[in-house]
Amino acid sequence: MRHPLQGLVPRLHGSAAALALAWALAATPPAVGAGPVAERVKARGTVHVCIWPSYRGVTYRDPRTHALSGMDIELSRHFARELGVRLQYVDSSMDAIVADLMDERCDVAMFALGMMLPRLQQLQFSQPYLQSGVFAITTRRSSVIRQWSDLDRPGVAVAVQSGAAIQLQAERHFRHARIVPVRPPDSRERELLAGRVDAFMTTSVYAQQLAQKADWVQLIAPPEPFLGIPAAYAVRPGDEAWLATVDDFVARIKRDGRLREATRRHGLDAMALH
Repeated sequence: MRHPLQGLVPRLHGSAAALALAWALAATPPAVGAGPVAERVKARGTVHVCIWPSYRGVTYRDPRTHALSGMDIELSRHFARELGVRLQYVDSSMDAIVADLMDERCDVAMFALGMMLPRLQQLQFSQPYLQSGVFAITTRRSSVIRQWSDLDRPGVAVAVQSGAAIQLQAERHFRHARIVPVRPPDSRERELLAGRVDAFMTTSVYAQQLAQKADWVQLIAPPEPFLGIPAAYAVRPGDEAWLATVDDFVARIKRDGRLREATRRHGLDAMALH
């Protein structure tokens, strides 16, 4: 049987390819039976879904209206509907998601979580459904950052989301720049606009969504692919039946077109893995 990651790994680069391959080798076959998580979800009539509410285009909460939008908001509603239960969102973050799943604050993480170490060692992932590259963002008025090579210079400060896959790669890749991890309630945008950093690095998903909404944004693309990150849904280890339930859902939305429709509506269709 063809593994879901076959055909994806050759398109990834460096450590991302190795990590994706590690996931493929560690993937477990579907289990038989309902499993404890499914029983818990059925008993309370609600599935608890962790989201990162600052992820534009994926799981984003408007600070003025508090309305949620994004491809994984749409898809999580399909997931709950197929389970026949209500849906309750649990706010999480890149930093907090491992603890939130391990402490059973939520049953599944559905916000395009990057399949990178150490998460691959701590959580279990569905097959990937999205792949994102990395962009840098600076301001249109910046005299410091004009191209990708300007990022790695002495005196340059580059913000990253604390706990995100990009943090580890930036720390390994850049030899001269100062990498600044940003934790909520602070934001990379606020640090940049306040002049405390010169740029920040983010996924191409987030970068393109932000550029559509903010006229101060200047996107800086790498000259060649930098850290292609496969993204998937994640669950707490130890319940293979629940992992199979989540993975089967991903397979269905790929097959029946719902993934394609959701990514297209939110400008992410080029990153979807069908």
